[in-house]
Amino acid sequence: MIVMEDKKLKIKFHRIVQLALKEDLGRGDITTEAVVKDEERTLGIIFPKQNGVLCGIELARMVFAELDPRVNFEAQMKDGEEFTTGAAIATVIGPAAACLKGERTALNFLQHLSGIATLTRQFVNAAGGRIKILDTRKTMPGLRVIEKYAVRTGGGYNHRFGLHDMVLIKDNHIQIAGGITNAVQAVRKTRRAFIEVEVKTKDELKEALGLKVNRIMLDNMNLDQMRQAVDIIRQQDRPRHRTEIEISGGVDLGNIRHFAELDIDFVSVGSLTHSAPAVDIALKMKPLSIAESTK
Repeated sequence: MIVMEDKKLKIKFHRIVQLALKEDLGRGDITTEAVVKDEERTLGIIFPKQNGVLCGIELARMVFAELDPRVNFEAQMKDGEEFTTGAAIATVIGPAAACLKGERTALNFLQHLSGIATLTRQFVNAAGGRIKILDTRKTMPGLRVIEKYAVRTGGGYNHRFGLHDMVLIKDNHIQIAGGITNAVQAVRKTRRAFIEVEVKTKDELKEALGLKVNRIMLDNMNLDQMRQAVDIIRQQDRPRHRTEIEISGGVDLGNIRHFAELDIDFVSVGSLTHSAPAVDIALKMKPLSIAESTK
């Protein structure tokens, strides 16, 4: 179960909520403003139409609070909890206009983030706890912070957040630098850093091992190639240095268990964020008299 307690994270989430509302409302909700009277109140229930893992409940709360602080948002579940079809996720009680204006934005956050958390949980369960499931930078621009939060909510782990927080030498770096050795040496001339190198062949693997890098990413190899690569790496490990191994490319729910049986540390899965299907979540409202709402 995940509870969002980090103040800095909440500030970032709030900014995203504000941008989302500005995008959706524009100059106003012309339908609601024409149809709904100011004094009208509503009771709304948020519920899923399929099973999944909840994520985004605090963003949904922020949506309605931003529109009207009089909206009472009561969550029945917390991020990270699994839900079944029809379960009550939350209720909203308050001015009908604010609830209608926030409906789509709140559901968009809940559906998208719960989809990521659900897919991540499926990968984590399929791996059987033997390895860590990592996300990638394959996120929607501007939404990385909430998408990576959803991965953590599902039980996965975050790879680097951006280009600034970890050295990862990939194939294009290697091509431009003129080889793995040149690229690694260039990094070491400028900074002492944890270095990960992506390799695609046995020759590249041996070159990276000779440089004693911290982590090796085995990219787009088949299972037999990965087994051989892992054996080579573990044979080269020294008593005080265990090379971390990450597998990437071609990993799905059908084959993750085979990779998890190898002596590796991580599997990075881009689909967690770029291809997770949204969970179908709805918000149904009914009119509520002032007398009912104050009971």
